[in-house]
Amino acid sequence: MSKTLLSAPLAALEQGDDFIRRHLGPCSKELPGMLAAIGVDSLDALIDQTVPAGIRLSAPLALGEPTAEHVALARLKAIAGRNVVKKSLIGMGYYDTITPKVILRNVMENPGWYTAYTPYQAEIAQGRLEALLNFQQMVIDLTGLELANASLLDEATAAAEAMAMARRISKVKGQGFFVDEGVFPQTLDVVRTRADYFGFELIVGPATDAAHHEVFGALLQYPNERGEVTDISAAIAGLKAKGAVAAVASDLMALVLLKSPGALGADIALGSAQRFGVPLGFGGPHAAFFATREAHVRSMPGRIIGVSKDTRGKTALRMSLQTREQHIRREKANSNICTSQVLLANMAGMYAVYHGPEGLRTIAARIHRLAATLAEGLRQAGFKLGSDCFFDTLQVETGARSAAIYAAAQAAGYNLRHVDGRALGIAIDEKTTRDDIAALLAAFGGAADMSALDACVAARGGNVPKALLRDDAILSHPVFNTHHTEHEMLRYLKRLQNRDLALDHSMISLGSCTMKLNATSEMIPVTWPEFADIHPFAPADQTAGYLEMIGGLAAQLREITGFDAICMQPNSGAQGEYAGLVAIQRYHASRGDHHRKVCLIPRSAHGTNPATAQMCGMDVVAVNCDDSGNVDLTDLKAKAAQHADKLAALMITYPSTHGVFEEAIRDICATVHQYGGQVYMDGANMNAQVGLTSPATIGADVSHMNLHKTFCIPHGGGGPGMGPIGLKAHLAPFMADHVVVATGPEDRPNAGQGAIAAAQFGSASILPISWMYITMMGGHGLKRASEVAILNANYVASQLAAHYPVLYTGSQGRVAHECILDIRPIKAATGISEVDIAKRLMDYGFHAPTMSFPVAGTIMVEPTESEDKGELDRFIAAMVSIREEIRAIEDGRFPADNNPLKHAPHTQADFLGDWDRPYSRQEAAFPLAWVADNKFWPSVNRIDDVYGDRNLFCACVPMDELAG
Repeated sequence: MSKTLLSAPLAALEQGDDFIRRHLGPCSKELPGMLAAIGVDSLDALIDQTVPAGIRLSAPLALGEPTAEHVALARLKAIAGRNVVKKSLIGMGYYDTITPKVILRNVMENPGWYTAYTPYQAEIAQGRLEALLNFQQMVIDLTGLELANASLLDEATAAAEAMAMARRISKVKGQGFFVDEGVFPQTLDVVRTRADYFGFELIVGPATDAAHHEVFGALLQYPNERGEVTDISAAIAGLKAKGAVAAVASDLMALVLLKSPGALGADIALGSAQRFGVPLGFGGPHAAFFATREAHVRSMPGRIIGVSKDTRGKTALRMSLQTREQHIRREKANSNICTSQVLLANMAGMYAVYHGPEGLRTIAARIHRLAATLAEGLRQAGFKLGSDCFFDTLQVETGARSAAIYAAAQAAGYNLRHVDGRALGIAIDEKTTRDDIAALLAAFGGAADMSALDACVAARGGNVPKALLRDDAILSHPVFNTHHTEHEMLRYLKRLQNRDLALDHSMISLGSCTMKLNATSEMIPVTWPEFADIHPFAPADQTAGYLEMIGGLAAQLREITGFDAICMQPNSGAQGEYAGLVAIQRYHASRGDHHRKVCLIPRSAHGTNPATAQMCGMDVVAVNCDDSGNVDLTDLKAKAAQHADKLAALMITYPSTHGVFEEAIRDICATVHQYGGQVYMDGANMNAQVGLTSPATIGADVSHMNLHKTFCIPHGGGGPGMGPIGLKAHLAPFMADHVVVATGPEDRPNAGQGAIAAAQFGSASILPISWMYITMMGGHGLKRASEVAILNANYVASQLAAHYPVLYTGSQGRVAHECILDIRPIKAATGISEVDIAKRLMDYGFHAPTMSFPVAGTIMVEPTESEDKGELDRFIAAMVSIREEIRAIEDGRFPADNNPLKHAPHTQADFLGDWDRPYSRQEAAFPLAWVADNKFWPSVNRIDDVYGDRNLFCACVPMDELAG
């Protein structure tokens, strides 16, 4: 044992800051060599050359000392212990469910699933794509429609997307939109917010009145928020006869038994897949489903997984119609959706795979039987129900006894819904037992002979109208009828996982996406029952732990950003953008400046920015960039002056989307403020800011923070995400509140403001991840993470600059946390494109950097602070090796159309049969010696995107075709 350690102070031995070392890739022994390689003698010197002195923070972040992992977990466990886990029978779109443990352990808690990126590189994402295709097929079957997407954010925002889609496809000229008074109140709240900025007139009334109005579309709920199951086909027919679009919000579990929305005539169906095995989690994350008629495919929001072929003719999956993505269509995009809920959609789809059609029918029938049994017991006890036709939800007229009955249920361990002062709601779920029914009847003062009640209900066949019971087959594809033992399911999940490259295999160097360590200690609390099993509308005295954790995280984010207030509601980065611009629009409206509609956006911006501005009713004016990639200050000032009276906002990303700290940022912000505009900062690149500067310091008024980027929530294969916003004091009164549960105390400044997401704190159950990260890192650790992220990016840029031009740097030749490599000269000389390099990287075991964004014909590399020198050197070696292969094309050693890049990626199938290529199989699959140590085999060759778009097919592939 070292004598030095025996003499060291106890504080040094306790290793309170050890998590910093575990989070940061380069160790202390590697840093000097990396710094020398880029020509500086210290991290401080590098930061001085990179971050403008005028925006540097004057004091360290006041976030306390770093905390050891086990200490932070114990502290959070104590906070979680303040939550009270009761059986919440509140319903309203949220229901307790049983997550099959094989799915919990092997999907939700498995880094092979939760650390993957959005499947833009389809050849190394075939497993996740198959899981999403299963989800789409499940939704298609249960909704009775022809096409489904691969999930949206939540039911309320899905309803808002349905309204926007209805406007796109409706032939009716007016701006009226009908909303069933039976939709969930949080859904109406979100739809109302969205309609306000689209300029739509909402008409709310009974579903039966829908066709009595001149509207372009309508949203109906089936079953409705009161639990009623009624035939809405006549209302739908009446709407369609007038040329209106009919959207139906529904419940997947109910649709296992009920006639589908498609069979009732609906054009769109939507809802939440939460009760298919996804925990309540105080409101999220939960995958929303969305389905429509095939004729409307090009108007549908979100991502669609489709079937194509690879170069060998093998069936291969991909994201379809990718030209719809926001970076192509910008303000003409169908939506601003960026993050979806892929991990949760995969869980819901696998729930259906595991249980199969008969298993789901049994679960749904049992839920209904228990609800009907409770209804019969209450009827016999003299209570009147709101409806005799229901699936799982009852509204009971309790009159003056409401408070007493509610208290008795609480004492027995059950949360019921306060409908109003004279009625209570009860929603039965998968976890409900016959003992629970007996206990509930006792709380209502009734006696329960469960056998007699059950016999009575069984004799009449339940409480669903016979005409509304579905009689068509569901989930008939073999994937839903095969994997019903745990062994089969386990192997199926593992087989899919093996087809996906995630962070558990190698670095994912995606610029602007910040694929960093998602530490196990950060992830563990997510599945604690104290966080996972809480209903979002549970009484406040049961959620004290959640509120303390969320309040603590908000305080941490205020310190990091310099803002006065934090809104935790947005459940994606794009939602954060929307929430920020809504706050700006509300602020202008409060001052009578309704005419301020112009939003300035640099041409380099993320495509979600102009799409979001359009959703807020703004007019987008593009601002040019100069030859160095910075915002053209002259053009900005001219356009700000030109639109002075109408200027609402500037949307700007910092560091810029071009990967540099723009030195004129304060002048940019001051110019916008000079003309009465507000500055919105896109927080996508905040990983280079934390501890060094802040959005408020540079002059922003509002900014979103991608917790799934900078603050360690994993990407989950394309979601979940969280995009809370920080706001200066003058904008705080205009951030989102919630119609069901307040987002703060009674004196909160934003009381009564419309919501932008279904739950009051968005996807609350993943917030502990960021709480843990910030707590374990402390202020010093967070600053060091930003510094090392900048170091790693400059190290990669310096080592590759001789092979690939680095497109943009700051005034002292430095990049921020990411660098753009220019492939355009290579393509001009050889025909090799950024796509070819991306596919060839798969043969080396790496996911490609971001392609053609923000500049076409480039790749953008962001190594993050979590990658060590060894991994960076392997990536650099791969890129240099690929450049040598390109030089072989330039020199004529490889034909331009027959070389390792054009044929990449190479699969095991390439090793069978004849080989007539001018390079060896060894060069194809094992181009560098170390590749063999951890070989990842793409499961398909390069996919034909054009074939997939021309032959759009977005459901599960027949088994005989897969076998072929």
